[in-house]
Amino acid sequence: MQKIILIGGSPTAGKSYIARKIAQELKFPWISTDTIRDQMRQIVRKEDYPALFIHDKTSSKMGVEFLTKNSTKEIVKFVNEEGREVWRGVKALIEEDYVWGSFIVEGIAILPYLINPLVKKNKNIKAFFLIDEDIERVRKTIFQRGLWDEAKNYPDEVKEKEVEWVKEFNEYIKKEAKKFGFKVVSVGNRKNYINEIRKIIK
Repeated sequence: MQKIILIGGSPTAGKSYIARKIAQELKFPWISTDTIRDQMRQIVRKEDYPALFIHDKTSSKMGVEFLTKNSTKEIVKFVNEEGREVWRGVKALIEEDYVWGSFIVEGIAILPYLINPLVKKNKNIKAFFLIDEDIERVRKTIFQRGLWDEAKNYPDEVKEKEVEWVKEFNEYIKKEAKKFGFKVVSVGNRKNYINEIRKIIK
């Protein structure tokens, strides 16, 4: 029987790690919404999917400008706008895929209000959201690897803005997931939270 697993949540929370781990255990293929977004940019018209082309990560300069001039709430709003566009591609994959059968999609574009109608209609779709509320760990990750680009390519004050954005997004995800009845998993003890995820996707 086909099973589809959707993993959303905050940057740095380990969505790709969990997708890869579950994929290995279940022998499922998996894909990131970042990959779907980048593929969509190659094939769709800008006028049909405007939020996909508001900006992209082609340069650190563009990222610094975007993160500096916008508040954390505005950045979350942008993520929602882009997420709506990317979800159109993810939804098409779910509804029309005849190759993979069962698979996993992870990424920041998996948002509670977007996925809710499809999940409620299809009991074979399991969804959950990851957050990391250990802000010092979030900060360490961002300062080591960066979010927008490699950490070495942009200044520390912008990385601090990214930390604040993750905090804002954590709160947004918790509120929205509760509204639609989705599970939120806070990453802490690795063994415990992975076991919690296994129960959710059974």
